[in-house]
Amino acid sequence: MNYPREVIEILGRWVDGDTHAKDWLQRNNYEELVHLKDASRRFAKSFEYLLIHNHVILAAFVNAIWEDKAAFKLLMEKKAVHWAAMANYINGDEKAILFLKKNKLDHYAQLAHKILMRIRKDNDDGSNVFNSGPYKRQD
Repeated sequence: MNYPREVIEILGRWVDGDTHAKDWLQRNNYEELVHLKDASRRFAKSFEYLLIHNHVILAAFVNAIWEDKAAFKLLMEKKAVHWAAMANYINGDEKAILFLKKNKLDHYAQLAHKILMRIRKDNDDGSNVFNSGPYKRQD
């Protein structure tokens, strides 16, 4: 599905943590995009929501960002090339952003970058040497 530019930009704000953006998405019946943020962060309940509510493209995108080749193939078969390009960028293909910009989908390029930054931040938060391994802090 191709979402309007405004919706993708608001989703980007939600990925950055803006709760007003989340509220806007919910008020305007984009609940699947609210769940996309957490599904991309490997939260099972949000991924399950996408599947149960038949948001196959978004679920495939989530799997594709975690390098699932079958999910990427599904995106291509369904002609969801913008979601496939976003997944490729998140997986390290810098040329994917050029494809999005060339096709006037720079809002999707910006969203892909925000999702990538969120994933990296989550990974950084989980790699604190003082909160892992046998010396895990017990608060």
